[in-house]
Amino acid sequence: MPHEVKETFDRAPAPAALAAKVRTLAPSMTRSMQRVAEAVANDPAGCAALTVTGLAELTGTSEATVVRTARLLGYPGYRDLRLALAGLAAQQQSGRAPAITTDIAVDDPIADVVAKLAYDEQQTLADTAAGLDTVQLGAAVSAAATARRIDVYGVGASGLVAQDLAQKLLRIGVIAHAHSDPHLAVTNAVQLRAGDVAIAITHSGSTGDVIEPLRVAFEHGATTVAITGRPDGPVTQYADHILTTSTARESELRPAAMSSRTSQLLVVDCLFVGVAQRTYETAGPALAASYEALAHRHRR
Repeated sequence: MPHEVKETFDRAPAPAALAAKVRTLAPSMTRSMQRVAEAVANDPAGCAALTVTGLAELTGTSEATVVRTARLLGYPGYRDLRLALAGLAAQQQSGRAPAITTDIAVDDPIADVVAKLAYDEQQTLADTAAGLDTVQLGAAVSAAATARRIDVYGVGASGLVAQDLAQKLLRIGVIAHAHSDPHLAVTNAVQLRAGDVAIAITHSGSTGDVIEPLRVAFEHGATTVAITGRPDGPVTQYADHILTTSTARESELRPAAMSSRTSQLLVVDCLFVGVAQRTYETAGPALAASYEALAHRHRR
């Protein structure tokens, strides 16, 4: 195998990213861990004042569950989580928006729907920006900027994001292809080598049709990137670089695919702009040429 799977350890998230981390990981937690996570997200100030025993009693769980939750959220122990909670509480008291907003109801006026969706999307973007590892992003940009070719894998809503990234890269002269058909994705992944880049986009981190081509690309020596809402998901086993997205809470009228698409688009835009910066000598003229070629289509 050209390169080995390496264990990765999340750095403790900053206070601003804690609420985002809770929203991202809560769906994959056990019920008892969810109670702990929801408690710290809803009342950071109150939980920061509690010992591990106190938080366990408050949530009807055990001290071990509290410690496991803290570690899953990226903290070495409960003491570190308490410090982050205190920091988050201070930020919220200084005027920051609340971490959780009201779900959309079936009988909401359309004006309320617009306001709630706008708030949720703004929160999703802020959470994603706060939780995005810029070191990992920089490494992914460096690999993509010098790649012979880039393959992007995604299905469903993530497939649309994959197409968006590939289209942007093509406009700056980078050879990039988006694959939503799992068979074509695998057959193309077989052709990748060292110097190529494969990017998998999957909110759940467990989409088999996306994981399989990424695994093949990884085993053939390509640099691999996972854009996912589950940094502990199976897809990361084959990722050299992991870019984590955040999502708003899922509800009946707001499925996860809506908010995951918003956060994924932010990440791929950051990736694209980074590549354009690194390759500006060729990217600039390529963008100008594409604008000129399409200009006549926009004239009335």
